[in-house]
Amino acid sequence: MIDGPYFVVTVLGVLGTGLVAGVFCGFSTFVMRGLATLPSAQGVAAMNAINAAAVAPPFMVVFLGTAVLCAVIAVVTFVLWPDAGTVELLLGSVLYLFGSFGLTVVANVPRNDALLELKPGTSEADAYWPVYVREWTLWNHVRTAASAGAAVAYVLALT
Repeated sequence: MIDGPYFVVTVLGVLGTGLVAGVFCGFSTFVMRGLATLPSAQGVAAMNAINAAAVAPPFMVVFLGTAVLCAVIAVVTFVLWPDAGTVELLLGSVLYLFGSFGLTVVANVPRNDALLELKPGTSEADAYWPVYVREWTLWNHVRTAASAGAAVAYVLALT
């Protein structure tokens, strides 16, 4: 059984990955659907404003802090190699670090950057907006599942 500081770090990992999964789930299930119904000029402007707000400390502390926690959990697991929960701890770390954090860097952020370069109301923005919504949301579904899977894996490691 996991105990002591390792237990606390794992519980924090559950909390962090679960919170991020919830944020991503909200985006996948209603935020992006709502934005997709807007005319492209309004959708582009709104998404750019959301993306600017997302890099503020409240979300970044949770998002990046959880990545650090997952890395710590992976390293400590390799060092201690506990009798129980090893597979679940490593799986949770991999799911979050690659499926959530990594996908954000390689899939969602580049699309956000491309959207930011477009002026709302232009023909380029009008053409890109539906593509952006479809592709960004697809990758966000994957991030949601990976973050939720990480939370479940960490919970299983604690049981």
